[in-house]
Amino acid sequence: MTSPTQVATPPTRASRTVLFWASVVCAAALLLVPAFMLSGNPAVLAGHPLLPALLLAAAVAGLAWATVLWRRRAGFRKRSTARAVGVWLGRLAVLALVAALAWLNPFAYQPRDAASAGPASDFSITETPTTITMAPDGAAATKGLIFYPGARVDARAYQDILAPVVDAGSLVVILKSPLGLSLLDGNQASGAIEANPSVTTWAVGGHSLGGVSASSFAGDNSDISGLVLYASYPLGSLREREGLAVLSLSGINDGLSTPDKVEASRDLLPGDATFTAVQGGVHAFFGDYGPQPGDGTPGTSREDAQQQISKATVAFMGALAAP
Repeated sequence: MTSPTQVATPPTRASRTVLFWASVVCAAALLLVPAFMLSGNPAVLAGHPLLPALLLAAAVAGLAWATVLWRRRAGFRKRSTARAVGVWLGRLAVLALVAALAWLNPFAYQPRDAASAGPASDFSITETPTTITMAPDGAAATKGLIFYPGARVDARAYQDILAPVVDAGSLVVILKSPLGLSLLDGNQASGAIEANPSVTTWAVGGHSLGGVSASSFAGDNSDISGLVLYASYPLGSLREREGLAVLSLSGINDGLSTPDKVEASRDLLPGDATFTAVQGGVHAFFGDYGPQPGDGTPGTSREDAQQQISKATVAFMGALAAP
């Protein structure tokens, strides 16, 4: 006896029309969202190669689907009820995928007026598909800071705020996170350490979600001497982590990593951790990428806040002791 779900029922003209246009919407979304992101946001191609690869794959899938729709626009196939449900669920999944790709569109680097071409300092910048390395001129640096960006933030957005650290003699490596999410490769700092053997004293740091990844890396690697948190805090306790110096910088007016959240992280960090409040600062002032949804109202200028941040970071790296 045949199950009702196995009966192939010819679709009505109305259902064929609805399904056709739903397919058109899916194919168009797969084509247009990647095209918009790749052409309209320079941070996409400047970042980790995983996101551009996924966008290109989505665009190719959309083009192939559009071609199939064009060839079959006048026809239809009989489907069982179960298969028809699967077809609609598949289209919903495609739209969810496209929405996820659109959400991953990064906050692009917005240079300061005086730094339209990047940091105006005397040091070298070497960029690879996964890192931005800023090295001081002259003798090879013996101290280094590896920095994890905030979620979906262009790695270049931290060049200017970390430039004074390089001017003071430390190597700085800014990581390009896969899909802009550092938690997808929390061990990424290991590659930077291996690539710079002249550095004997390392600190890791990060902004927001990047600080969470940096905290985890510092907790798992005893050869890390310092941890720099920009508007961030660890998820697990580092209270018993011996030999780890910690600098926690947070904005008074931060609407995302609020002062209360940062204050609560004291019990997760070593007792001698340094907590510094950036007067008037907000979440987006820890990089150069414009405003961020959900953030607080600034109580000072971006330039003033970043001077506070850079000065505290330089002092911390200067005092950092070898492991």
